[in-house]
This record gives sequence, structure tokens and C-alpha cells, in this order.
Amino acid sequence: MAIRIYSVDQQASGQFDEGNITEQKPIGFPGEGSAVERVGTLFYWAWFQTKREGSLPLHPHRGFEILSYLLEGTVQHQDTLGNEQSIGAGGLQIMQTGTGVQHAEKYGKDTSGFQIWFEPFMGEAYYATPTYADYEDEDFPVEIRNQAKIKTILGTDSPIRIVADAQMWDLTLPAGQSFEQVIPEGYSIAGLVVEGESTWKSGIDTHQVSVNEFVVCEAEQTQNLHIQSKEQTDSRIILIQVPSVLPYPSYKEIKIRIQSKS
Repeated sequence: MAIRIYSVDQQASGQFDEGNITEQKPIGFPGEGSAVERVGTLFYWAWFQTKREGSLPLHPHRGFEILSYLLEGTVQHQDTLGNEQSIGAGGLQIMQTGTGVQHAEKYGKDTSGFQIWFEPFMGEAYYATPTYADYEDEDFPVEIRNQAKIKTILGTDSPIRIVADAQMWDLTLPAGQSFEQVIPEGYSIAGLVVEGESTWKSGIDTHQVSVNEFVVCEAEQTQNLHIQSKEQTDSRIILIQVPSVLPYPSYKEIKIRIQSKS
């Protein structure tokens, strides 16, 4: 299995609201300069942070399934479907944007979290009814495995159902403890280290990974991924498993087909 590590310098960055909202982007939008353009159905991944309150005005989306997951702070959401909701640490908002929706967001001081886009088959998603839902921290199942705390965000027993093929976990590893995950053939795990340092290993391939670094582990055949936290500090890692290759035509190809018919 190939394990590739990407430093902050190899990731894209951005800011909004005159710098009140800053972003580290393991996977940026096309042309933003991130070394990883996408991993299968995982199209975009931004880690947003605020030191002061910030806001994003009303803006449109179509087709993509967009997830916002909070580590700290608060986010207030408003959209053209009539939803006005807020979430706190450990909570999540999910939009399946379908035929199109506009939304605006307000971020509290010292807020940190992720906005992640998954790409379903746009030949169907572009014509689906847009939806919005939100969840609190306690809505998600948590498993303790060899002292590792595994919160399932997407996947078995999660309350969320999306169209794109994806699973997602919020992993906390106490100092010196380990976690093991089987990656099926043809799938990849993308991981972003939020806290601490850890050792990632598959077979004889071993890498040391530090906070803010982005990891992509691609399994050409079914293989085990072993992650162990350093002895001195706890680690927190967000993991997303997706097909290594998008299993249907991309949004760009579908958009060209739609435009050619109009």
C-alpha cells in the first residue's frame, strides 16, 4: 500500500471575511495549488479556523454533498430552503445540494472545523431535491477499541446517509496507543492530523506524521493500516475512506453534457 504524506506547504490555503476565517485545505478546489486534487468521491476538504467572529454571505451550491463538522466553537447556518440552525463542538451539518441551494454561515470566535465535499453521480444529483440536516455530538456512535476512541461520522450505525461512497471517523488515540483499520482493495484512506504525532504503518512502509499533515493511503489490494500515537502525547486524526478512483463520470464531464443539450 502506498502511504503519501503532505505537509502544510503542499496544501492549499484561503481566507474569508477579511481574514477572520482562515482555511488550510488538504484538498483545494481546482487551481488552488494543493498537491492532492481529489481522492475518489472526496472532492474538497478545508479545515477552517477563526480567532474572531466571521461570516460568509449567501452563496450557491449544486449537486455536491457538503458536510460541515465542528471541532470547537459554533456555526450558525441559514439557507434558501428556510433552515436556520446552529451547531456546536462535535456537531455536524449536511447539505445534499441537488438542483441548487444557497446558504450563509456565521462563525463564532475560536471556532475550528471542516467543510468537506463529496461528489455523487451528478447525472442524478443535479436533478435531486436539495436537503439539509444537522446533528449533535451525542447523535453519533462511539466505539472504544484498544483504548482508541472511534466516533463514526459516516458509515455503519451513523445517522447520516449520503449518496457518494464514503466513510468517516474522528479518531482519538491516547499516548502510546494504536488503531488498526482494514482498507479494502481499490479504496483509500485520507487522514488529517488534528493533534499530536503518530506512526503510520502498512507492511514495511512506515511514516512519522505530525499535526497539520495530510496522509493518503491507497490500497491496491486489501491491506491493514496501523496507526500508533507517540508515547508522549495523545493524537486526534480525522479519517475518510473512499474509492481510490471516482467510479462514474466526474461533475466536469456531466456539466459539459448538460450544457451541450441546452
